[in-house]
Amino acid sequence: MAENANNNPPETLAITVTEEKNYINEPKVEENPISTSKTPLKSLQMRHLVLPLALVTFLLSLPFLFQSIWLIYVQQYDCEGLLKSLPRLQVVVAIGLIVTFFVSNGVVYSRTRFPAPGLILVMVPLVVMFIVGISFGGSFKMETRQIPASPRWLKMKVNSNSNWNNIKSCLYDTRICRDLEARSYNLQFYDFSTSKLSPLESGCCKPPSICEMEYVNATYWNKSNKEIYTGRGSDMDMGVPYDEDCDFWRNDETILCYDCHNCKEGFLKTLESKWLKLGTFLVVLSVLLMISHLLLFIGTMLEQNGGKDI
Repeated sequence: MAENANNNPPETLAITVTEEKNYINEPKVEENPISTSKTPLKSLQMRHLVLPLALVTFLLSLPFLFQSIWLIYVQQYDCEGLLKSLPRLQVVVAIGLIVTFFVSNGVVYSRTRFPAPGLILVMVPLVVMFIVGISFGGSFKMETRQIPASPRWLKMKVNSNSNWNNIKSCLYDTRICRDLEARSYNLQFYDFSTSKLSPLESGCCKPPSICEMEYVNATYWNKSNKEIYTGRGSDMDMGVPYDEDCDFWRNDETILCYDCHNCKEGFLKTLESKWLKLGTFLVVLSVLLMISHLLLFIGTMLEQNGGKDI
């Protein structure tokens, strides 16, 4: 009995210490799941934002591919190929668009492995496309005539006599004026004057309205008996090119107004309209893709850091 009484206190003490140790360790076991569960949750939320951004970036790159196919297969407008630099430039732009398309989607595919190098890599062709686009629009204040397809370059090439002689022969071969005559054969003057003509049809197939010629049909006009002012000593402020166009006009279908300044302006407007649209396309899509790739890069970095600040 005495031995049992002496042994009881140590056993009670051992049990008490064990219980206290278990009580102290319990909060530590509960803290770990809470702290580790926050990171996957935030990472999952960022992934839901990054995936739509990747899809948007891919969709924004598709017009680059479609535009390159159009440039390769449609080639150029009538007689544009006579300005030899333009067909080569068109092919170069098409190749640049294809390269930009594949680089953009390659960066999207490998964004988790090479986020920073990928962003730098895709920005290079996008910046090049942006600069090419604004040059087509003539946005450079110090623009020179050495930039192909810029407004000043096009004007210089079209106004060159050697180029224009070939261009006007090509325009005649396209039968643009014959088609206009056949299309408006039964139209009266009022109906013809209110019909919408292309810059080439208006400039090359009919005399300027300032000449006040009598309408017979779309490509045949009788000169009136009124004196054609040249602007010298006259109170009327008439530009010399219009006066010269009145003298250049002939009812011969091989001549018509192909030598007129208006015809050159019509051809020039056609070219400028095409390259301006292409330049606007390049500028807008390049800016949108730059923004999309930048947001995708930020989202990828946040995803890899578990939603924490970069």
